Amino acid sequence: MKQFVYADNAATTQLDINAFEAMTPYLLDEYSNASQPYSFARSAKKALKESREIIANCIGANSEEIFFTSGGTESGNWAIKGLMECGKEQKVVTTQIEHHAILRACRTVERMGCSVTYLPVDMQGVVKPDTLKERINGNTKLVSVMYANNEIGTIEPISELCAIAHERGALFHTDAVQAVGHVHLNVKELGIDMLSASAHKFNGPKGIGFLYIKKGTKLASYLDGGAQEFGMRAGTENIASIVGMAYALKENTAIIDNNISHLTVIEDEFFAALQEKNLNFIRNGAKLHMPGIISLSFPDHDGEALLHRLDLLGICVSTGSACDSKNTRISHVLQAIGLDERYAKGTIRISFGKNNSVDDAKRIAEALSRILQ
Repeated sequence: MKQFVYADNAATTQLDINAFEAMTPYLLDEYSNASQPYSFARSAKKALKESREIIANCIGANSEEIFFTSGGTESGNWAIKGLMECGKEQKVVTTQIEHHAILRACRTVERMGCSVTYLPVDMQGVVKPDTLKERINGNTKLVSVMYANNEIGTIEPISELCAIAHERGALFHTDAVQAVGHVHLNVKELGIDMLSASAHKFNGPKGIGFLYIKKGTKLASYLDGGAQEFGMRAGTENIASIVGMAYALKENTAIIDNNISHLTVIEDEFFAALQEKNLNFIRNGAKLHMPGIISLSFPDHDGEALLHRLDLLGICVSTGSACDSKNTRISHVLQAIGLDERYAKGTIRISFGKNNSVDDAKRIAEALSRILQ
Protein backbone atom coordinates (compact mmCIF):
# COMPACT_ATOMS: atom_id res chain seq x y z
CA MET A 1 0.00 0.00 0.00
CA LYS A 2 1.08 3.56 -0.69
CA GLN A 3 1.86 5.66 2.36
CA PHE A 4 -0.16 8.87 1.98
CA VAL A 5 1.69 12.17 2.47
CA TYR A 6 -0.26 15.40 2.24
CA ALA A 7 1.99 18.40 1.56
CA ASP A 8 -0.40 20.93 0.04
CA ASN A 9 -1.42 22.85 3.15
CA ALA A 10 -1.29 26.20 1.35
CA ALA A 11 -4.26 24.94 -0.68
CA THR A 12 -6.22 23.68 2.32
CA THR A 13 -5.58 22.18 5.73
CA GLN A 14 -7.07 19.26 7.60
CA LEU A 15 -9.99 20.22 9.82
CA ASP A 16 -8.95 20.24 13.47
CA ILE A 17 -10.81 17.47 15.31
CA ASN A 18 -11.54 19.73 18.29
CA ALA A 19 -12.92 22.39 15.96
CA PHE A 20 -15.15 19.76 14.37
CA GLU A 21 -16.45 18.65 17.76
CA ALA A 22 -17.13 22.26 18.74
CA MET A 23 -19.19 22.64 15.54
CA THR A 24 -21.34 19.53 16.02
CA PRO A 25 -23.91 20.89 18.53
CA TYR A 26 -24.77 23.74 16.17
CA LEU A 27 -25.39 21.31 13.33
CA LEU A 28 -27.57 18.86 15.25
CA ASP A 29 -29.06 20.35 18.42
CA GLU A 30 -28.56 24.13 18.64
CA TYR A 31 -29.66 24.68 15.04
CA SER A 32 -31.71 27.84 15.53
CA ASN A 33 -31.46 31.02 13.47
CA ALA A 34 -29.47 33.52 15.54
CA SER A 35 -31.66 36.37 14.29
CA GLN A 36 -34.82 35.03 15.92
CA PRO A 37 -36.09 36.55 19.22
CA TYR A 38 -37.16 33.38 21.06
CA SER A 39 -35.15 31.63 23.76
CA PHE A 40 -34.10 28.71 21.53
CA ALA A 41 -31.97 31.17 19.53
CA ARG A 42 -29.98 32.33 22.57
CA SER A 43 -27.33 29.63 22.23
CA ALA A 44 -26.68 30.55 18.59
CA LYS A 45 -26.56 34.27 19.45
CA LYS A 46 -24.09 33.61 22.24
CA ALA A 47 -21.90 31.42 20.01
CA LEU A 48 -21.87 34.13 17.34
CA LYS A 49 -20.84 36.81 19.84
CA GLU A 50 -18.18 34.68 21.52
CA SER A 51 -16.69 33.55 18.20
CA ARG A 52 -16.37 37.15 17.05
CA GLU A 53 -14.58 38.02 20.29
CA ILE A 54 -12.22 35.04 20.01
CA ILE A 55 -11.21 35.92 16.46
CA ALA A 56 -10.76 39.59 17.34
CA ASN A 57 -8.48 38.68 20.25
CA CYS A 58 -6.37 36.45 17.99
CA ILE A 59 -5.51 39.34 15.63
CA GLY A 60 -5.55 42.28 18.06
CA ALA A 61 -8.85 43.71 16.84
CA ASN A 62 -12.12 44.75 18.49
CA SER A 63 -15.05 42.34 18.13
CA GLU A 64 -17.19 44.86 16.22
CA GLU A 65 -14.45 45.03 13.58
CA ILE A 66 -14.85 41.35 12.57
CA PHE A 67 -17.32 40.59 9.77
CA PHE A 68 -18.05 37.00 8.80
CA THR A 69 -17.94 36.02 5.12
CA SER A 70 -17.86 32.86 2.99
CA GLY A 71 -14.05 32.92 2.81
CA GLY A 72 -10.99 34.76 1.59
CA THR A 73 -12.32 35.33 -1.91
CA GLU A 74 -15.44 37.12 -0.71
CA SER A 75 -13.49 39.09 1.89
CA GLY A 76 -10.99 40.34 -0.69
CA ASN A 77 -13.72 41.20 -3.18
CA TRP A 78 -15.62 43.12 -0.51
CA ALA A 79 -12.53 45.10 0.52
CA ILE A 80 -11.90 46.25 -3.05
CA LYS A 81 -15.39 46.64 -4.49
CA GLY A 82 -16.94 48.03 -1.31
CA LEU A 83 -14.59 51.02 -1.26
CA MET A 84 -14.60 52.17 -4.83
CA GLU A 85 -17.05 54.78 -6.04
CA CYS A 86 -16.61 53.61 -9.58
CA GLY A 87 -16.80 56.13 -12.38
CA LYS A 88 -15.01 58.76 -10.33
CA GLU A 89 -11.32 59.59 -10.59
CA GLN A 90 -10.19 56.97 -8.11
CA LYS A 91 -7.37 54.51 -8.06
CA VAL A 92 -6.45 51.14 -6.57
CA VAL A 93 -2.85 50.07 -6.17
CA THR A 94 -2.07 46.36 -5.85
CA THR A 95 0.72 44.01 -6.95
CA GLN A 96 1.38 41.70 -9.86
CA ILE A 97 1.59 38.65 -7.58
CA GLU A 98 -1.74 38.86 -5.73
CA HIS A 99 -4.13 35.92 -5.52
CA HIS A 100 -6.62 35.80 -8.40
CA ALA A 101 -9.39 36.78 -5.98
CA ILE A 102 -7.75 40.20 -5.71
CA LEU A 103 -6.53 40.52 -9.29
CA ARG A 104 -9.91 39.69 -10.81
CA ALA A 105 -11.75 41.96 -8.39
CA CYS A 106 -9.40 44.73 -9.55
CA ARG A 107 -10.19 43.91 -13.19
CA THR A 108 -13.86 44.32 -12.36
CA VAL A 109 -13.45 47.80 -10.86
CA GLU A 110 -11.31 48.72 -13.86
CA ARG A 111 -14.22 47.85 -16.16
CA MET A 112 -16.42 50.04 -13.97
CA GLY A 113 -14.25 53.08 -14.52
CA CYS A 114 -11.62 52.94 -11.77
CA SER A 115 -7.88 53.01 -12.34
CA VAL A 116 -5.70 50.15 -11.09
CA THR A 117 -1.90 50.09 -10.83
CA TYR A 118 -0.15 46.70 -10.54
CA LEU A 119 3.17 47.06 -8.72
CA PRO A 120 6.15 44.97 -9.87
CA VAL A 121 8.16 42.90 -7.40
CA ASP A 122 11.82 41.95 -7.19
CA MET A 123 13.22 38.51 -8.00
CA GLN A 124 12.27 37.27 -4.53
CA GLY A 125 8.71 38.50 -4.84
CA VAL A 126 9.15 41.46 -2.49
CA VAL A 127 7.27 44.74 -3.02
CA LYS A 128 9.78 47.53 -2.46
CA PRO A 129 8.41 50.51 -0.47
CA ASP A 130 10.07 52.92 -2.90
CA THR A 131 8.11 51.30 -5.74
CA LEU A 132 4.86 52.08 -3.95
CA LYS A 133 5.99 55.66 -3.31
CA GLU A 134 6.58 56.12 -7.03
CA ARG A 135 3.21 54.74 -8.14
CA ILE A 136 0.79 56.09 -5.52
CA ASN A 137 -0.86 59.49 -6.00
CA GLY A 138 -3.57 61.74 -4.55
CA ASN A 139 -6.34 59.83 -6.32
CA THR A 140 -5.35 56.52 -4.74
CA LYS A 141 -8.12 55.37 -2.45
CA LEU A 142 -6.91 51.84 -1.65
CA VAL A 143 -3.64 49.93 -1.56
CA SER A 144 -4.01 46.14 -1.38
CA VAL A 145 -0.90 44.00 -0.83
CA MET A 146 -0.97 40.39 0.31
CA TYR A 147 0.72 39.58 3.62
CA ALA A 148 2.34 36.42 2.27
CA ASN A 149 2.35 34.98 -1.22
CA ASN A 150 0.50 31.71 -1.68
CA GLU A 151 2.89 30.33 -4.31
CA ILE A 152 6.39 31.26 -3.13
CA GLY A 153 5.69 32.15 0.51
CA THR A 154 7.35 35.58 0.49
CA ILE A 155 6.25 37.83 3.37
CA GLU A 156 5.80 41.48 2.40
CA PRO A 157 6.83 44.59 4.43
CA ILE A 158 3.22 45.37 5.29
CA SER A 159 3.82 47.96 8.02
CA GLU A 160 6.08 50.06 5.77
CA LEU A 161 3.72 49.83 2.81
CA CYS A 162 0.74 50.69 5.01
CA ALA A 163 2.51 53.79 6.38
CA ILE A 164 3.19 55.02 2.84
CA ALA A 165 -0.46 54.50 1.86
CA HIS A 166 -1.66 56.46 4.88
CA GLU A 167 0.79 59.29 4.20
CA ARG A 168 -0.88 59.73 0.81
CA GLY A 169 -4.39 59.50 2.24
CA ALA A 170 -5.15 55.96 1.02
CA LEU A 171 -6.57 53.01 2.95
CA PHE A 172 -4.68 49.73 3.19
CA HIS A 173 -5.97 46.16 2.83
CA THR A 174 -3.96 42.97 3.12
CA ASP A 175 -4.94 39.50 1.93
CA ALA A 176 -3.63 37.55 4.90
CA VAL A 177 -5.19 34.21 3.95
CA GLN A 178 -1.83 32.38 4.11
CA ALA A 179 -0.67 34.14 7.28
CA VAL A 180 -3.52 34.23 9.79
CA GLY A 181 -3.10 31.46 12.35
CA HIS A 182 0.46 30.73 11.24
CA VAL A 183 2.50 33.80 12.19
CA HIS A 184 2.09 36.44 14.87
CA LEU A 185 -0.13 39.14 13.43
CA ASN A 186 -1.66 42.20 15.11
CA VAL A 187 -3.81 44.52 13.01
CA LYS A 188 -3.27 47.49 15.31
CA GLU A 189 0.52 47.11 15.26
CA LEU A 190 0.49 46.75 11.46
CA GLY A 191 -1.74 49.83 11.17
CA ILE A 192 -3.88 48.30 8.44
CA ASP A 193 -7.50 49.20 7.68
CA MET A 194 -8.71 45.83 6.37
CA LEU A 195 -7.57 42.21 6.46
CA SER A 196 -9.08 39.13 4.82
CA ALA A 197 -8.79 35.56 6.09
CA SER A 198 -10.14 32.09 5.36
CA ALA A 199 -10.76 29.36 7.95
CA HIS A 200 -9.72 26.34 5.88
CA LYS A 201 -6.16 27.66 5.70
CA PHE A 202 -5.73 27.34 9.48
CA ASN A 203 -7.45 24.00 10.15
CA GLY A 204 -10.98 25.36 10.22
CA PRO A 205 -13.92 24.40 7.97
CA LYS A 206 -14.24 25.39 4.32
CA GLY A 207 -16.72 28.02 3.17
CA ILE A 208 -16.20 30.46 6.04
CA GLY A 209 -13.87 33.40 6.58
CA PHE A 210 -13.81 36.93 7.86
CA LEU A 211 -12.94 40.49 6.92
CA TYR A 212 -11.42 42.78 9.52
CA ILE A 213 -12.62 46.34 8.94
CA LYS A 214 -11.04 48.98 11.16
CA LYS A 215 -13.62 51.00 13.03
CA GLY A 216 -14.44 54.18 11.11
CA THR A 217 -13.60 52.72 7.69
CA LYS A 218 -16.42 53.52 5.29
CA LEU A 219 -17.25 50.44 3.28
CA ALA A 220 -20.43 49.69 1.33
CA SER A 221 -22.45 46.66 2.41
CA TYR A 222 -21.64 43.57 0.37
CA LEU A 223 -24.96 41.72 0.34
CA ASP A 224 -28.40 43.31 0.58
CA GLY A 225 -31.14 41.71 2.63
CA GLY A 226 -31.37 41.27 6.38
CA ALA A 227 -29.52 43.12 9.11
CA GLN A 228 -26.90 40.45 9.83
CA GLU A 229 -23.26 41.45 10.41
CA PHE A 230 -24.19 44.89 11.72
CA GLY A 231 -26.25 45.50 8.59
CA MET A 232 -23.20 45.06 6.34
CA ARG A 233 -23.51 41.50 5.04
CA ALA A 234 -26.98 39.99 4.80
CA GLY A 235 -27.71 36.28 5.11
CA THR A 236 -28.38 33.81 7.90
CA GLU A 237 -25.15 33.20 9.79
CA ASN A 238 -23.42 29.83 9.45
CA ILE A 239 -23.05 29.39 13.21
CA ALA A 240 -21.44 25.95 13.14
CA SER A 241 -18.71 27.01 10.72
CA ILE A 242 -18.16 30.30 12.54
CA VAL A 243 -17.67 28.38 15.79
CA GLY A 244 -15.28 25.96 14.07
CA MET A 245 -13.29 28.82 12.58
CA ALA A 246 -12.95 30.59 15.92
CA TYR A 247 -11.93 27.38 17.70
CA ALA A 248 -9.33 26.47 15.07
CA LEU A 249 -7.85 29.97 15.03
CA LYS A 250 -7.62 30.10 18.82
CA GLU A 251 -5.89 26.70 18.93
CA ASN A 252 -3.40 27.59 16.19
CA THR A 253 -2.68 31.02 17.63
CA ALA A 254 -1.87 29.49 21.01
CA ILE A 255 0.84 27.27 19.50
CA ILE A 256 2.22 29.49 16.72
CA ASP A 257 5.78 29.47 18.07
CA ASN A 258 5.78 25.68 18.40
CA ASN A 259 4.38 25.29 14.89
CA ILE A 260 7.00 27.64 13.42
CA SER A 261 9.80 25.71 15.16
CA HIS A 262 8.33 22.41 13.97
CA LEU A 263 8.07 23.59 10.35
CA THR A 264 11.57 25.08 10.44
CA VAL A 265 12.99 21.68 11.43
CA ILE A 266 11.01 19.98 8.65
CA GLU A 267 12.25 22.50 6.06
CA ASP A 268 15.88 22.08 7.17
CA GLU A 269 15.66 18.29 7.03
CA PHE A 270 13.94 18.44 3.64
CA PHE A 271 16.67 20.55 2.05
CA ALA A 272 19.39 18.46 3.68
CA ALA A 273 17.81 15.38 2.09
CA LEU A 274 17.60 17.07 -1.32
CA GLN A 275 21.25 18.09 -1.16
CA GLU A 276 22.26 14.52 -0.30
CA LYS A 277 20.60 13.45 -3.57
CA ASN A 278 22.55 16.09 -5.56
CA LEU A 279 19.39 17.32 -7.26
CA ASN A 280 19.55 20.37 -9.52
CA PHE A 281 16.96 22.92 -8.39
CA ILE A 282 16.43 26.46 -7.19
CA ARG A 283 14.15 27.71 -4.43
CA ASN A 284 11.88 30.63 -5.22
CA GLY A 285 10.90 33.36 -2.79
CA ALA A 286 12.52 35.44 -0.07
CA LYS A 287 14.43 34.43 3.04
CA LEU A 288 11.57 35.93 5.06
CA HIS A 289 8.84 33.54 4.06
CA MET A 290 5.85 31.66 5.44
CA PRO A 291 7.04 28.63 7.42
CA GLY A 292 6.47 25.45 5.43
CA ILE A 293 5.78 26.96 1.99
CA ILE A 294 8.46 25.81 -0.45
CA SER A 295 8.54 26.64 -4.16
CA LEU A 296 11.06 24.53 -6.07
CA SER A 297 12.02 24.77 -9.74
CA PHE A 298 13.74 21.91 -11.55
CA PRO A 299 15.25 23.02 -14.88
CA ASP A 300 14.10 21.27 -18.05
CA HIS A 301 11.40 19.32 -16.25
CA ASP A 302 7.62 19.59 -16.26
CA GLY A 303 5.94 20.56 -12.99
CA GLU A 304 2.65 18.96 -13.96
CA ALA A 305 4.39 15.67 -14.70
CA LEU A 306 6.23 15.84 -11.37
CA LEU A 307 2.92 16.40 -9.56
CA HIS A 308 1.32 13.34 -11.16
CA ARG A 309 4.36 11.12 -10.61
CA LEU A 310 4.38 12.12 -6.93
CA ASP A 311 0.63 11.50 -6.78
CA LEU A 312 1.18 7.94 -8.02
CA LEU A 313 3.50 7.50 -5.05
CA GLY A 314 0.84 8.78 -2.64
CA ILE A 315 2.27 12.31 -2.25
CA CYS A 316 0.16 15.45 -2.68
CA VAL A 317 1.83 18.69 -3.78
CA SER A 318 0.84 21.39 -6.26
CA THR A 319 2.25 23.17 -9.28
CA GLY A 320 2.59 26.86 -8.52
CA SER A 321 -0.86 28.06 -7.52
CA ALA A 322 -3.33 25.29 -6.70
CA CYS A 323 -6.17 27.67 -7.59
CA ASP A 324 -4.98 27.56 -11.21
CA SER A 325 -4.19 23.84 -11.41
CA LYS A 326 -6.07 23.25 -14.69
CA ASN A 327 -4.01 25.85 -16.50
CA THR A 328 -0.55 24.62 -17.45
CA ARG A 329 0.91 27.97 -18.48
CA ILE A 330 3.51 29.60 -16.24
CA SER A 331 1.87 31.26 -13.25
CA HIS A 332 1.65 35.03 -13.03
CA VAL A 333 3.77 34.94 -9.85
CA LEU A 334 6.69 33.16 -11.50
CA GLN A 335 6.44 35.52 -14.45
CA ALA A 336 6.46 38.53 -12.13
CA ILE A 337 9.68 37.43 -10.38
CA GLY A 338 11.33 36.94 -13.78
CA LEU A 339 11.99 33.22 -13.42
CA ASP A 340 13.61 31.72 -16.51
CA GLU A 341 11.13 29.63 -18.51
CA ARG A 342 13.15 26.43 -18.32
CA TYR A 343 12.95 26.67 -14.52
CA ALA A 344 9.41 28.05 -14.35
CA LYS A 345 7.91 25.11 -16.23
CA GLY A 346 9.46 22.69 -13.76
CA THR A 347 8.06 24.34 -10.63
CA ILE A 348 6.19 22.62 -7.82
CA ARG A 349 4.97 23.96 -4.49
CA ILE A 350 5.35 21.87 -1.36
CA SER A 351 3.54 23.28 1.67
CA PHE A 352 4.06 21.51 4.97
CA GLY A 353 1.67 21.94 7.88
CA LYS A 354 1.62 21.24 11.59
CA ASN A 355 0.48 17.65 10.97
CA ASN A 356 3.50 16.81 8.80
CA SER A 357 6.65 15.15 10.08
CA VAL A 358 10.34 14.99 9.24
CA ASP A 359 9.68 11.51 7.81
CA ASP A 360 7.19 13.08 5.38
CA ALA A 361 9.85 15.54 4.21
CA LYS A 362 12.43 12.78 3.72
CA ARG A 363 9.93 10.65 1.83
CA ILE A 364 9.18 13.50 -0.59
CA ALA A 365 12.90 14.12 -1.13
CA GLU A 366 13.45 10.42 -1.84
CA ALA A 367 10.50 10.35 -4.25
CA LEU A 368 11.76 13.41 -6.12
CA SER A 369 15.19 11.82 -6.42
CA ARG A 370 13.70 8.63 -7.89
CA ILE A 371 11.55 10.56 -10.36
CA LEU A 372 14.20 13.04 -11.49
CA GLN A 373 17.15 10.65 -11.70
